[in-house]
Amino acid sequence: MAATLTVSVPGTTLRDALGAPPDGVEVVVWDLESPPPAAHLDIVVPPYMGTSDRLGALAGVTTRLVQSQSIGYDDIADALPPGHVFANAASVHEPSTAELAVGMVLACQRGIPDFVRAAADGRWAPARHESLADRRVLIVGYGGVGRAIEARLEPFEVEITRVAGHARDDERGRIHGVDELPALLPEAEVVVVGVPLSDATTGLVDAGFLAALPDGALVVNVARGRVADTEAILAEARTGRLRFALDVTDPEPLPHGHPLFALPNVLVTPHVGGASTAMMPRMARLLRRQIERMLRGEAPENVVLRS
Repeated sequence: MAATLTVSVPGTTLRDALGAPPDGVEVVVWDLESPPPAAHLDIVVPPYMGTSDRLGALAGVTTRLVQSQSIGYDDIADALPPGHVFANAASVHEPSTAELAVGMVLACQRGIPDFVRAAADGRWAPARHESLADRRVLIVGYGGVGRAIEARLEPFEVEITRVAGHARDDERGRIHGVDELPALLPEAEVVVVGVPLSDATTGLVDAGFLAALPDGALVVNVARGRVADTEAILAEARTGRLRFALDVTDPEPLPHGHPLFALPNVLVTPHVGGASTAMMPRMARLLRRQIERMLRGEAPENVVLRS
């Protein structure tokens, strides 16, 4: 049977996770570094990392959909050749990113990094640390990741305040606008930042943002490194006034020996929010949905750009 759709995936891992495709669908492996396998590909899935660096390979190739494996797409518009429809991977990474965010909050609140350092030195070092229960938590960024973080934090009996680009109400109550941050930050004991990177959010977490927080507050960044001012973070962290948990940094990767690594009140993870065993099965489910929608003549989901 002649192929109705041709789908390219960047490697055998996603191809195997996808399983047997529907009748009439051909799945080929293309990492966007070798010549394209055909002049027309219905769906192209680029590699997970370094996507924008490889999109130039689509020049001269016609597609119906370029399906990213990432949620963020801040660097895609300038890299995507004309004539393509680009979808992000909403629904794939939100649970894992939320798990990491909550895990970092718990680790920092309960002093786990201190205990790990003491154990590495062979020391028994009991100490009383902050609870998560009864803390005031500010979630900055209320998209899919923010909602997933909220859902996982609620059982810990915290007081949650939500902030999005614009104020609105939903079934849970008020979602504050980002313009309200100056009034909200002084009351926040934990701030979790999960905004998409844009001109409006670049440098959002700056010296003024941090200065507005009370002593001892914890700032968790699972968004993008450039959302926060690294020098401002360093200035507050070095005094010990604030605590930080950073899955993303600017620059990234954080250079060997960077001062953030040495500070006991800073927990750094290497941009692994979505890097869990949940990713590939969820990515395969999303890709299968896109294939099935295309076979039915329906529009794809998650479209964020048209070049």
